[in-house]
Amino acid sequence: MRVRKRRGVEDYIAKNPQFVVENPIDFRGCWAEHFDNDHPICIDVGCGKGQFITNMAKLNPNINYIGIDLQLSVLSHVLDKILEENLTNVQLLHVDGRNLLEYFSEGEVSIIYLNFSDPWPKSRHEKRRLTYDSFLKTYEKLLIPEGEIHFKTDNRGLFEYSLTSFSRYGMFLKQVWLDLHKSDFKENVLTEYEEKFSNLGQIIYRVEAKFKKI
Repeated sequence: MRVRKRRGVEDYIAKNPQFVVENPIDFRGCWAEHFDNDHPICIDVGCGKGQFITNMAKLNPNINYIGIDLQLSVLSHVLDKILEENLTNVQLLHVDGRNLLEYFSEGEVSIIYLNFSDPWPKSRHEKRRLTYDSFLKTYEKLLIPEGEIHFKTDNRGLFEYSLTSFSRYGMFLKQVWLDLHKSDFKENVLTEYEEKFSNLGQIIYRVEAKFKKI
């Protein structure tokens, strides 16, 4: 999600280190201590302006959420929502989602959310897709044995690719939605993109997948 740069965003972020973690690498393997509880940890890779993660945090106060994005201006909008709602179970990381193992240890995460990721439609960019094999290897290490990936997109090509990628990797597809908003799934929390696309009549796809642990 490309967002116009806001004035003073660096100062705004710097003044709120209690929510935007300055040195996340220092908390690798210690996120429970950082949150000061033993609640499950879920990460939102490419969290956008934070509509999804902050609403999830409000609905689930006994779950810790970590939003990840490379754009400071994007994170500043999430920070707005955190401060407005006084949320204590959300942290933000200004890092590259391709390097998750630098910030989380093995078996530290319960759910990884991939919402409306860049489809990278050209075949030469396949390795950049967040459901490519190398990313799945990372997710497998990060997740607890019963952990899950929750993937949502409006891009049919990326969805089909991801289902194939999950299956070839040997993952278990717990549930698949081919038209989420016409289903009876009551627990869906909208992202900004999802709200925009669904209002335009576009189909939203969703899947919950798990790794087969030996």
